Amino acid sequence: MKVLTGLLLLAATWLYAGNFTLKSSDLQGQLTMKEVFNGFGCSGQNVSPSLNWEGAPDGTKSFAVTVYDPDAPTGSGWWHWVVFNLPAAVTSLPSGAGNDAKGLPKGAVQSMTSFGQAGFGGACPPVGDRPHRYVFTVYALDVAALDLDASAMPALVGYMLNAHAIAKASLMAYYGR
Repeated sequence: MKVLTGLLLLAATWLYAGNFTLKSSDLQGQLTMKEVFNGFGCSGQNVSPSLNWEGAPDGTKSFAVTVYDPDAPTGSGWWHWVVFNLPAAVTSLPSGAGNDAKGLPKGAVQSMTSFGQAGFGGACPPVGDRPHRYVFTVYALDVAALDLDASAMPALVGYMLNAHAIAKASLMAYYGR
């Protein structure tokens, strides 16, 4: 009976999460040179887009944001941005927040990306690949803070995010060259 009750509560939580949405006035389906990396043969501006979210479920104690490219030819995708420990009262990040820690709320942590550094790293798929998908996700978490720091690898952060996610909302943009 306990298992059934737990499953029903979990299902109710995920049903409620349908109101949890992520939006961006900067993203219109295709990334622009503003969100493209500056390096690895790309010459973009490497600026993180503005993001805002609403409808987080009750019990949300903090948020996290990730940007992930599942199409990267690595066998494990590519993490472009990992930021966590965003206070529950925060419902948006301004454009450039991933480039300058001053744009993030106090206590927020940007950890390692697949570029080998913390902070936002824009799109830069190989020339000739089909356009890659860039998945922007905000996680509503059941803890006020993850016990991780800026040296945490993206896979570890992802594990912790999924272990503490009450809900998540995503949007996708594409870029190819």
